[in-house]
Amino acid sequence: MGKPTGFLEYKRVTPSNRAIEDRLKDYKEIPVLVSEEELRRQGARCMDCGVPFCHAMGCPVYNLIPEWNDAVYKGQWREAYERLELTNNFPEITGRICPAPCETSCTLSINTSPVTIKQLELAIIEKAFAEGWVVPKPPQKETGKKIAIVGSGPAGMAAAQQLRRMGHAVTLFEKAQKIGGILRYGVPDFKFEKWILDRRIQQMKAEGIQFETNAHVGKDLHASDLKKQYDAILITMGAGAPRDLKVPGRELDGIHFAMEYLTKSNMFSGGEIPANQMISAKGKTVLVIGGGDTGSDCVGTANRQGAKKVYQFEILPKPRDWKEPWNPEWPFWPNILRTSTSHEEGCERDWSITTNSFSGRNGKSEEGNFSRVEWIKPQTGGRPEMKIIHGSAFTLKLDLIFLAMGFLHVEHNDLLKDFDVQFDERGNISTNGNYMSSVKGIFAAGDADIGASLVVRAISHGRQAAEAVNQYLLEK
Repeated sequence: MGKPTGFLEYKRVTPSNRAIEDRLKDYKEIPVLVSEEELRRQGARCMDCGVPFCHAMGCPVYNLIPEWNDAVYKGQWREAYERLELTNNFPEITGRICPAPCETSCTLSINTSPVTIKQLELAIIEKAFAEGWVVPKPPQKETGKKIAIVGSGPAGMAAAQQLRRMGHAVTLFEKAQKIGGILRYGVPDFKFEKWILDRRIQQMKAEGIQFETNAHVGKDLHASDLKKQYDAILITMGAGAPRDLKVPGRELDGIHFAMEYLTKSNMFSGGEIPANQMISAKGKTVLVIGGGDTGSDCVGTANRQGAKKVYQFEILPKPRDWKEPWNPEWPFWPNILRTSTSHEEGCERDWSITTNSFSGRNGKSEEGNFSRVEWIKPQTGGRPEMKIIHGSAFTLKLDLIFLAMGFLHVEHNDLLKDFDVQFDERGNISTNGNYMSSVKGIFAAGDADIGASLVVRAISHGRQAAEAVNQYLLEK
């Protein structure tokens, strides 16, 4: 695909970023897109590799990557869009916030830099919106079946669109004020501006999907009511139970889960709450515990709020530095040090640190107490064991602490208790391999089913769950 010698002639070129001093003043997107001419050259780098690992192994939605790379190279933008929308409902989302496992598995990554797949995906969908190619696709025939989807994150939205296009009546329930779930409330605007989400929601409304917001299913609307009113129910509530840090002093004020912090910041940005209701880091010394993407989002948000100093600690060892363009663990996701745009804006990072306790006065946290650790591999194999390094304890004066240590499982709320669904050993909703829970007619998909994962995997599971629900209704 692409130009046969393109990968030899053209180097990888990615978007530049807005200057740090400029982007810290707002919550606008950071990348500056490259020209159409350059995009065509990047499409030309897609080699005729025989086995497209990017599609078959790297991409959870199995995007037809070599096909639309080739179309971009040839200037066939509408063809590229038509190929892209066959597999992905929301490429404007994945083109912005997906970590792009397709690129790490690109065949070029064996010994050089991969194709800029994520950049091309975003360029294709934005071109399609600009040209008016993205239009509502309501069903031509109604089935008479009604489906309730609980949770409007990426899995729920993808399932809703697929099921509606199959002809079913679909109602998407969301407990918050606006549709979007973690996309709206968990991802900062500097990574994903919310007008992008609203633009897609308008298409879905035009297709006939019903949206019910401020609907806390399990409280406002009970499980028995859903069962009576709908032919099938799909739960896409996400993995809402965060991993806590059970140490002395955890109960002090000033210690928050990352999602509480990010949600309130996004609600303020979206005009849902006033400034005095959000958690502000202005002028404060901040510690983020947890080295993943959510922790990075906390860092970027704190910097924009005017934090005095930002630290980020991770209990695991520091990944290896890797400056080469190729993937040392091809075709798998490499365990290498990654520096986000948020880290570049100001953050002191450290690894192999465990938290011993928090302390303070008058119920307010003022200090964190930590130790350094080492990870020892057992001689008999198995998982490494953590050992605290003697004499390594230290303290840090802190005003705010954000816990960004991942999620345990779906929230075990009243709705799931009323449905009486079973959970697996990790606490996720147990399904039969075809997305149906232990209760007939009740399905689960996305993070509620598999645990916290990538947005692109949530979209994939939402699409597959839609197929499973449709098949169930046809056989019912």
